[in-house]
Amino acid sequence: MSEELNEVAQYSTLDGGRGMALEYSGFQWLQNRPPPREVAPPTPPSPKIPFSGGPAAIARNDELIKALTAAPDVLYERFCQFGQLGVLGWCAEFSELVDEVKALGRTGGMASATRDCALETCREILKMNLDVKMQLIIIYLSGQISRLREFLNETGNEDYPVPKFPLPSPSGEYP
Repeated sequence: MSEELNEVAQYSTLDGGRGMALEYSGFQWLQNRPPPREVAPPTPPSPKIPFSGGPAAIARNDELIKALTAAPDVLYERFCQFGQLGVLGWCAEFSELVDEVKALGRTGGMASATRDCALETCREILKMNLDVKMQLIIIYLSGQISRLREFLNETGNEDYPVPKFPLPSPSGEYP
């Protein structure tokens, strides 16, 4: 009887209902397997397409490259002249520059050199060691740089300054 149970399987729903005995002893499973799927190699990154804009787009790219290249020097000059408020004023001007870069990119007229220059400008600005104590200004500056980097699809940067908000003293008062 035990030999008979090994060769006969009873299934309630898959093989025709309750109590129906089916014979599977001579069946060979998985004989007609499909061939393994071939994994396609990853596609190589596409080469940079050379810029082919008209004279107006070329002139606008050149102007933006000049402005982006000068931006860190102008920021330092404003900081030396007016301190933290100079940095705040410069951030408002930089916001306008970011808007111009975004407008050029949306129309499809941005050259890869302009993009590279904008990303390098962001790195240079964040490397500057300005003694800005007002955290609102640091957050505003970081926000403008983040806005430009996000538009240019530059993510995963860890070079932003860390805000240092004042913590209450043990007596419960802020410094």
